[in-house]
Amino acid sequence: MPGLGYRREMADWNMSAVAADFFEVAPENWIRRDRAPLHRLIESGRPVHLHGVSLNLGGSAAIDTVFLREVAGLIDELGACHYSDHLAASGDAHQLYDLFPIPFTLTELRRVADRIRRVQDVLGRRIAVENTTWYTNVGDMPEADFLSAVAERADCGILLDLNNIAVNHKNHGGHDLAAFIARVDLGRVSYLHVAGHEFDERVGLYLDTHSRPVERPTREMARLLQQRHGVPVLLEWDNDVPGMDRMNRELSCLQHSSTT
Repeated sequence: MPGLGYRREMADWNMSAVAADFFEVAPENWIRRDRAPLHRLIESGRPVHLHGVSLNLGGSAAIDTVFLREVAGLIDELGACHYSDHLAASGDAHQLYDLFPIPFTLTELRRVADRIRRVQDVLGRRIAVENTTWYTNVGDMPEADFLSAVAERADCGILLDLNNIAVNHKNHGGHDLAAFIARVDLGRVSYLHVAGHEFDERVGLYLDTHSRPVERPTREMARLLQQRHGVPVLLEWDNDVPGMDRMNRELSCLQHSSTT
């Protein structure tokens, strides 16, 4: 079965009835809070993965080692086998909790890979980096090549977000899903993200809103990668979160054996 991003709207759900094999949470939301809900998920036999938003891998401020030690404690407490963050900047002077693109250049590739290595040295473990959506960017490398080269130089994993690839392709052209994936070492991919997106007429762009069902080409690619390569897939739904029954239907559509 696929995984599901656990959100606060699910706090009152009977999680034993949710058709997910694993869950994902942002560590920033749980470091100083009651983690009993996460332990209940783990006790049900389903692991919890950590996917952060504040490492600021693409920024220039020093890596926050105090925060990393807190994350390390959470990893140990939950027995989490996956920790990831975004291949993006999220603020230097202040934590903005938003994601800003990294220029796709050789200079930035080397700089960011070295920052990822620093994070891994502090944690004593490999992390994964997620490809993000971006609405304007500069550089002379294709995004897929930049992502792959960063992962190789840093010797880190990849959390491959299929929805982000689709949104960037619609907005900017370049590699579509199949062409992008062909340039990525699937052996480094820990799991996949899928979500829905919307077109915003005000800005004339597709936005990564995580508020809609997964579109068919993305869903089919996720099922194909599960079937052929055994890569797990996780559904993100952050805005306008539907009820549990609807969520279970969406999850069932992501199983590679499904005919939906």
